[in-house]
Amino acid sequence: MENSNDEENKQENKDSTATVDSRFNQTLRNVQGLLKGRSIPGKILLSQRVDLPDNPNLYSPPYERSSPLSDTGTSDHTSETLEEEVRSTSKPIDSPNENELKLSTLRVENPSEEVRKSSTSARATDSARVMKFNKVLSGTMVILDKLRELAWSGVPDYMRPTVWRLLLGYAPPNSDRREGVLRRKRLEYLDCVSQYYDIPDTDRSDDEVNMLRQIAVDCPRTVPDVPFFQQQQVQKSLERILYTWAIRHPASGYVQGINDLVTPFLVVFLSEHLQGGIDNWSMSDLSSEKISNIEADCYWCLSKLLDGMQDHYTFAQPGIQRLVFKLKELVRRIDEPVSSHMELQGLEFLQFAFRWFNCLLIREIPFNLVTRLWDTYLAEGDALPDFLVYIFASFLLTWSDKLKKLDFQELVMFLQHLPTHNWSHQELEMVLSRAFMWHSMFNNSPSHLAT
Repeated sequence: MENSNDEENKQENKDSTATVDSRFNQTLRNVQGLLKGRSIPGKILLSQRVDLPDNPNLYSPPYERSSPLSDTGTSDHTSETLEEEVRSTSKPIDSPNENELKLSTLRVENPSEEVRKSSTSARATDSARVMKFNKVLSGTMVILDKLRELAWSGVPDYMRPTVWRLLLGYAPPNSDRREGVLRRKRLEYLDCVSQYYDIPDTDRSDDEVNMLRQIAVDCPRTVPDVPFFQQQQVQKSLERILYTWAIRHPASGYVQGINDLVTPFLVVFLSEHLQGGIDNWSMSDLSSEKISNIEADCYWCLSKLLDGMQDHYTFAQPGIQRLVFKLKELVRRIDEPVSSHMELQGLEFLQFAFRWFNCLLIREIPFNLVTRLWDTYLAEGDALPDFLVYIFASFLLTWSDKLKKLDFQELVMFLQHLPTHNWSHQELEMVLSRAFMWHSMFNNSPSHLAT
C-alpha cells in the first residue's frame, strides 16, 4: 500500500514538473515570437511575418509599463491565450524550480535558426513603426508613455536625436516651447564653459586642476577602436563636457567611466549635422556654433541620465555595488550551475560586472550597437537601474555553457575580453528579449533581489 502511494506521489511530481516545463517552453516560444510580432502591456501578440530588406535597425519585444496600445493584424483569440500565458509565468515564485531554471538558459548560447531569422524581419524602420513614431512626434504635446513604448524596440536613426531629447526630459513634450527651451539651455551651457572651463589653471583649486588633468588623460582612451574619437577636436569637446559636468556635480565629481557615457550622445547629436558613416566624420566640418549646441545637448542629456543614478558615481559607488549584488542573486536564480561554478572558482561578480554597470556595457559590445541598446535604456526611464540587472544577466548567460568549463584565471580573462567583436544586431536583440522575459517572470518575486 505504501509503495503504491509512493508511486502515485512520484507520478504526480513528474506530471507537475512536465506541466511547468511545458508552460515554460511555451512562454519561451511566445517571447521569441515577439521578435517577429508586436506587444501591448501585459500581452504577447503574434502577427504575420513580413520580410523586409536587410537593415541594421532591428527591434525586440517592447518592455512596456503603460499606454495600452495594440497593433493590428492579431486575433483576439491569440491575444487572450497568450495574455493568460504571460500572467501564469508572472506570478510570484517563492522558490526556483530546477527544471524551470534549466530551461531558461537552454537556448541562451545557441538560439534557434528560426528565431535568428525571424528577428531580421522585425525592424525599427518598417513603415508601420515609422508612421507610429511620426504620429506621436507630430502632435503639439508628445505623449511620453507612447514614445517610450515605441522607443524600447529601437528608434529609426534619423529620429533618434529628437526622441532621446524627449525621453530624457531635456526637450519639453510641448512642441510650442521646445525651441525656446533648447535655446536657453544651450546658452546656459555656454555660460558654464566660460565660467568654469575657459579660465587659467591659476584660477582653479588643486583638486580642479587634478580633475581636469585626469579627464585630459582619459579622453584619448575613450572608445579607442573607433578612429573618430581620436580626433583632437572630438577629445576637446569631450573634455569640455566632462569637466563642466563634474564642476556642476561636486557630490561625485569626475569618475572614470563617465567619459564613456558621453559618447552615445555625441554620436547621436552629431548625426544631425554630419552625413555618412562615423568613419568619415570630421568635427572640422562644423561651425563653432553647431559644435557648441551639440556639446550642450550632450551635457544636459548626460546630466538627465545620471540624475537617476546619482549614487552610482558618488564615493565608493554604492549604487553600482548594490546592483552587482542583485545581478549575482538573479544569475543564481536563473542558472544555478553557472552561479555555483563561479562561486566554486572564487570569482566575485564585482571583478567583471562593476565595469558593466560603470560604463553601461559600452566597452563590452561593438560601438555600432551601442545606440540601439541605449534606445532601450532611455525608454526605461527611472526604472533603468533595476532593468540593467536583467540585461546584464542575459548578457552574461549568453555564454552559460562556456563559463562552466573555465577555471578562475580563464574566467577572468574571458569576461574581460568577451567575444562580441563580431556581434550583429541579432545577438543584441536576443539579449534584450531574454531580459524582457526574465523580468516578466521574476520581477513580481523580488525576494531573490533583496539587498
